[in-house]
Amino acid sequence: MPDCNRIVVEYSNFQFSSGDAGVGWHMPGRIPQTFIDNLMARVDIVDVIDSRVPLKQSGRNHIARCPFHQEKTPSFTVNREKQLYHCFGCGAGGTAIGFLMDYAHLDFVEAVEDLAGLVGLEVPRSDPEGRTSAESQKLDVLYDLQKQVAEFYAHKLFDLDSGREAVRYLRRRGVDGGTARKFLLGFAPPGWDVLRERFSVEALNETGLTVRKENGQPYDRFRNRIIFPIRDRRGRVVGFGGRVLDDSLPKYLNSPETVLFEKSKQLYGLYELLSSKPHPHRILVVEGYMDVIALAQHGIRNAVATLGTAVSRSHLDLLFRYARELVFCFDGDQAGKQAAWRAVEIALPALTEGRTLRIMLLPEADDPDSLVRRDGREGFERSVAEATLLSDYFFNYLSTGLNLGELEGCANLVAKARPLIGRLPSGVFREMMEVRLRELARLENVEINDLGRSVDRKRFNRAAVRGRKKSSPIRLALTLIMQHPPLVGLIDSADRRLQEASSAGIRLLLEVADMIKQQPRITPGGLLERFRGTPEEISIRKLAETELIVPVEGIEAEFRGALSRILEQENEKRIEHLLEKAESASLSGQEREELRLLLPSWGGLH
Repeated sequence: MPDCNRIVVEYSNFQFSSGDAGVGWHMPGRIPQTFIDNLMARVDIVDVIDSRVPLKQSGRNHIARCPFHQEKTPSFTVNREKQLYHCFGCGAGGTAIGFLMDYAHLDFVEAVEDLAGLVGLEVPRSDPEGRTSAESQKLDVLYDLQKQVAEFYAHKLFDLDSGREAVRYLRRRGVDGGTARKFLLGFAPPGWDVLRERFSVEALNETGLTVRKENGQPYDRFRNRIIFPIRDRRGRVVGFGGRVLDDSLPKYLNSPETVLFEKSKQLYGLYELLSSKPHPHRILVVEGYMDVIALAQHGIRNAVATLGTAVSRSHLDLLFRYARELVFCFDGDQAGKQAAWRAVEIALPALTEGRTLRIMLLPEADDPDSLVRRDGREGFERSVAEATLLSDYFFNYLSTGLNLGELEGCANLVAKARPLIGRLPSGVFREMMEVRLRELARLENVEINDLGRSVDRKRFNRAAVRGRKKSSPIRLALTLIMQHPPLVGLIDSADRRLQEASSAGIRLLLEVADMIKQQPRITPGGLLERFRGTPEEISIRKLAETELIVPVEGIEAEFRGALSRILEQENEKRIEHLLEKAESASLSGQEREELRLLLPSWGGLH
């Protein structure tokens, strides 16, 4: 048996620095839109990106190899006139603010602060959700308490009297001092009042570090457990996990939901991962704290873990912000397979183009720790890279128990798969999943969305082609005005035909026009920022990024033509409405006059 005193000394050679917790932070708050507009007008996106990703000029654009995916030839372009960037390889794109959020892993407020510092502006801000100054100060106090408690637990891990058994356990699991330091591991000593004797009882209650008995008396939540501080991506300690040293139950215990800690939005190990790999190609999602730590001990530092909850949409959106490929690792037993399928169902709406998800089922009786010990780092990473693609897992899972050689089996597969594929965002991946379903169900000549209806496929396809070829004047007008805001002077926003139009496209056109009139110097990037977080954001971005084939001298004429076609279409809709009404009821005198003006050749109508 190893000498415990020597083990504690070895661990204590690694110092835990309070700086690791990243205490310097700013409370997010509401930033006035006028300030964002002003900032976007002053910032040059070329300068912002060039300082991080060296650019080369190519015609009107600047190009580089994309920082968000691996590529051999440049497909990443930055346009100074539009103040936008776009990668034709992976689809990444947006404004200077969006670039900093994705490249430097900043939140919106942090990105705005960074850009404001570049141009010498001070960010005016009110606190979010109308919080008072006192409430904000209270959150500061709670974060500081969590930091102090983490440091206290870390100190106790190396205490010769209290931490001996905890260190022995970690050594048996192969965890060395360097890994313990990186993850801020600690130890909660036995005793009901260890924390209450040192810290504010009220603050301990707020953070869930104490629990109240039925008589109202508080006691420490974590006792005689190895402690895993849970840090958010900015390094702040938001909660704790604890593991017993024996066979007591529960084996693992987490902090409860608090004002600082939401399990469905936090991932253990994400801060540590980003500290070592700011731009990971792939992120591995495992099930527990020790899985993350054991893999890190073997040099695999791209793993995170959910906190005792199933993977959520918030988890997926957060992780896809940092990596284009996620691999979910589950036990190979029936419970693991069910958990993997739940993850697939939750992931479907998040699988936009450029995102990849794989499922890795471990051999039975294995966990990540045992597998990496047996296969080594290279073998384990090879297994991760070869994990089953979501598309394959999807159809394999749904086909289990079905005989696809029989019509009934094919029909059952379609019935199961069709509503799930319908959750996928529109795009190439969804279309390919539909093609795969048709192949498996032997329905190559039937559109999945038209199953159960009598449809002439050739006629349907011809109509679809005609629809694609038909030019949309609203889309053209929006594209032109997004990229050339001064065109707004050609729009008569008071025109009744535009004001009364029911088309969402026309309402959006008027909204963009109003924004430009408020900020005549606004750039396409500035307009895109106005739509951040709205349902129209993706559509607006695509319009702003569209490459126009209209020569500069013809842009105004093209825009006038689009507006003219929009108004003609609205006239036609109004004429059709009035004629239909005339067939079932009498028109008022005003409506008859309106119809006469819209339709000069109109005769008497009774």
